[in-house]
Amino acid sequence: MRAVICSEHGLPEKLNLEQDWQAPTPGEHEILVDVKAAGLNFPDVLMIQGKYQMQPDMPFIPGGECAGIVREVGDKVTRYQPGDKVIFAGGTGAFCEQAVAHELAAFPVPETLSFEQAAGVCITYFTSYYALKQRAELKPGETLLVLGAAGGVGSTAVELGKLMGAKVIAAASSEEKLELCKKLGADEVINYSEVDLKTAVKELTGGKGVDVIYDPVGGDYAEPAVRSMGWNGRYLVIGFASGPIPAIPLNLTLLKGCSLVGVFWGRFAGEEPAVQMQNVEELWKLFEEGKLNPVVTDCFPLEQYEDAFNCLIDRKARGKVILTT
Repeated sequence: MRAVICSEHGLPEKLNLEQDWQAPTPGEHEILVDVKAAGLNFPDVLMIQGKYQMQPDMPFIPGGECAGIVREVGDKVTRYQPGDKVIFAGGTGAFCEQAVAHELAAFPVPETLSFEQAAGVCITYFTSYYALKQRAELKPGETLLVLGAAGGVGSTAVELGKLMGAKVIAAASSEEKLELCKKLGADEVINYSEVDLKTAVKELTGGKGVDVIYDPVGGDYAEPAVRSMGWNGRYLVIGFASGPIPAIPLNLTLLKGCSLVGVFWGRFAGEEPAVQMQNVEELWKLFEEGKLNPVVTDCFPLEQYEDAFNCLIDRKARGKVILTT
């Protein structure tokens, strides 16, 4: 089968597309899936560089999530059969034509979604829903500021925040990206490449500040974002897409009475599987009711994996970046 292979750490040009990689064989509780589409996420960028907190042995196939059709099932699989459409997030192994997953880690594709849309659901929507529901306890009427609001996770936070009844302020680096945020339901937008983030938030909130900040960007925007918090605010640490991990002056938490809240969906799913499954059920209902509509504007065939990675690295993505087979 064709597979994107990481044999040495580095940027996307270090990867190779193998034409005859050995296809995996499912174990007794596993399913073998013909991959139709796979989602590209920031952890994939870190992993191929050897910078992620969990590193697979090399060589490995990058790609944390995908959607496809079950080809074969293990002897003890009870949840799926050949022909079923599924999605799953396995951390690695998705940027290829066939992948395996434990049956308990897979979910049926929502009927309202295409394979391209479904391939990007797990990491983005699962992360954002967990962040806003369990970690921030976002309430109707509160104000939510989303940084990197047009990206994969950011766009889902805008969608979900609006559905939860919040006033959503979307911040991104271009007018084109902000137009997408408006379509997703953002009440206000900030182009932080042109205006000062703290000043803009102060004006939009009448000096009160925001209740919740969703930050997958980090870097230079983190501290001014924290300085924009209102009393009892919650700053959600999602990731560091800009590169540098920020150092937040802790006196700000004292002055603001605010909380810095870590969001690690992968560990949450392992530590609290029952709560995670409840989240999935609620999300699937929203998909089936048409209340959530995943944004996919950047699709690349598997052989253009470098372009796909660079779209994410250069922060050109609007919605989810997808590789198709």
